[in-house]
Amino acid sequence: MGDTTGPADTDPTLPHVAAGAAVRRRVRGGDPGLFGPESVTWRVHSDPLMGVAGLRALLLQALHPVAIHAVDEHSGYREDPWGRLARTAEYVGVTTYGSSTEAMLAGSRVRAVHARVRGTMPDGVEYAADDPQLLAWVHCCLVASFLEIVTRGGLALTGAEQDRYVAEQVSAAMLVGLEPDEVPHDRAGIVDYFSVIRPVLDVTPAARRAASVVVAPPMPASVALMTPALPAWAGIAGLAFAALPPWARRLYALPELPGAAGLTDAATTVALKTMRTALKGVQAVVPPLREGPHQRAARLRLGG
Repeated sequence: MGDTTGPADTDPTLPHVAAGAAVRRRVRGGDPGLFGPESVTWRVHSDPLMGVAGLRALLLQALHPVAIHAVDEHSGYREDPWGRLARTAEYVGVTTYGSSTEAMLAGSRVRAVHARVRGTMPDGVEYAADDPQLLAWVHCCLVASFLEIVTRGGLALTGAEQDRYVAEQVSAAMLVGLEPDEVPHDRAGIVDYFSVIRPVLDVTPAARRAASVVVAPPMPASVALMTPALPAWAGIAGLAFAALPPWARRLYALPELPGAAGLTDAATTVALKTMRTALKGVQAVVPPLREGPHQRAARLRLGG
């Protein structure tokens, strides 16, 4: 194969190229990737509650009518929800723990997909998946959900460390083509962002379809009937729903979900702490579960 590098991969004025250059300037020895082992991002993204956090992010993202319409029209998530979840987890893993080159390639692939997604809303308004406003929405839902779930679950982060996490994630935003000034740089910025965008949000039919897949994804009958996978998933998804902001739960106006019945915000926090403790216990007994493949590869790359 020939060289696939083009202007879009080398122009230093583009956000994703600038992000990669910043990484390379600070590399000493092994390539730490976008963040490196001393980052708050590595601590947050290695937390055992990241699965719950990811589901919360999906439920939150579905509340943007344009974003979820684009997903509904152009994604095969309903036919292959597990594949969609796996690809999202893979992207987060690569951009968190991969080398700077691997992270930039992952971002390039996402930008290429977004560049092809164009459509028209039912009211005739045209949309594009690489619209900075849509990209910022997805970004903020991820950052807010990851930070909210792991800290409520018990990961000890100071206020300054939480702000640092949000600031570190600006590099992730730049990977998909956003400018640094198009996303928040601290927790206050995240709060302000959601306050401003809330009037735009709504539960459309597409949002309800997405939420139903998150809560009850299709499973083979043998798995659903012969294993505890279905009730276990329902509990995790119910906890993710219960951990949404109150205004988001009110928008959905859903009946209480399995695993979330009667949970107050305080009870949800207790449930998250309990789940995290249980998962930590499993990791202690089964060492291979203490770190994922991307984290393990990064440790080896850096000589750990």
